[in-house]
Amino acid sequence: MYAVEVSDHIMIAHSFRGAVFGPAQQLHGATFVVAVAFMAERLDRNGIVVDIGRAQDVLKATLGAVNYRNLDDMPEFQGLNTTTEFLTKYVFDRFADAVRAGELGREGTEIAALRVTVSESPTARAWYEAPLW
Repeated sequence: MYAVEVSDHIMIAHSFRGAVFGPAQQLHGATFVVAVAFMAERLDRNGIVVDIGRAQDVLKATLGAVNYRNLDDMPEFQGLNTTTEFLTKYVFDRFADAVRAGELGREGTEIAALRVTVSESPTARAWYEAPLW
């Protein structure tokens, strides 16, 4: 399996509901590194998994919607705990749409799976990985 990964980072503010979160129930800031990996059984006729430049453009647009924002104030996140795990699926869903629409420089059906990793520190990360078809 071939894979290509692009990454960027975001800075957000948010709070959590639930005693399990302790002091993180209060509004706090976080900086996350977000990496998206594209997996394919074979390279395309150009010798690529995806066009890295196009993947970076989609990542910047996806993260731009939440970067420097208080996620608690965003209507689409009302009533949700925007945990690290939650953010992996949020990014995954947007990239799955882009792959299926053929926005990354090759036929979407040729991309077997995606993995989105969100790192909240050098020692803690979460990811969501799934096949696309």
